[in-house]
Amino acid sequence: MTDHPAHRDTPDTAATDTPAAHHSDDAEARAFRELLRGLRVWDTELPSFDPETAPAEPLPLFRQWLREAAEAGVPEPHTMTLATADAAGAPNVRTLMLHDADERGWHFASHRGSRKGRELDARPRAALGFYWAAVGRQVRVRGPVTAAGPEESAADLHRRSTGALAAALVGRQSEVLGSVGELAQASDAAWERARREPEAPVPSWTLYVLHPEEVEFFQGDAQRRHLRLNYRREGGGWMRELLWP
Repeated sequence: MTDHPAHRDTPDTAATDTPAAHHSDDAEARAFRELLRGLRVWDTELPSFDPETAPAEPLPLFRQWLREAAEAGVPEPHTMTLATADAAGAPNVRTLMLHDADERGWHFASHRGSRKGRELDARPRAALGFYWAAVGRQVRVRGPVTAAGPEESAADLHRRSTGALAAALVGRQSEVLGSVGELAQASDAAWERARREPEAPVPSWTLYVLHPEEVEFFQGDAQRRHLRLNYRREGGGWMRELLWP
């Protein structure tokens, strides 16, 4: 017997267009909205923040806030969102790890051929976002990005864990994956090599440094009197300003 896709699809389409189906969709949408409205925000005692005591530069305050987030039990406080844009200006965002923050800037790494690597090559500017819910704090950083050289990039990778090296050795980041089994096979081989060769080279691995032009510190307040302290680079120094929440 020959199948007729058009005939087979018609009953399914009609079935999803019934009043009962619409009622179910409406109920699910209402339940979702109620869930969102019922979620508590900063249902805990938050730390105080006096902008008048903030340092003249943003780096010491960032290090202090990350340390305090870790001490408050925030899981993985060094995770951050990285926002980039492609050649056409379309934005992208993802979560990754901070590798360092020093006088040069905020450090992170990836493969040059990954989506973020290609976007940074086309438009070498980015923004970072940190959010530490347990203390009601956010930090936003933005500015130009430069790629470190091969030696510094390799040193960055080989300072990290065996798992990080194994993930880097798998490579092919952002490419289309044929199957989960293909990933498992590549990952097993990469783990074996990472254990056997802890200095195994990954030529595409690149350390990036975001040189901050603007760094904003946000301290949440349960009564919504949020404090925002913004640092803007001016000439060879920094200007501080408060922003309305």
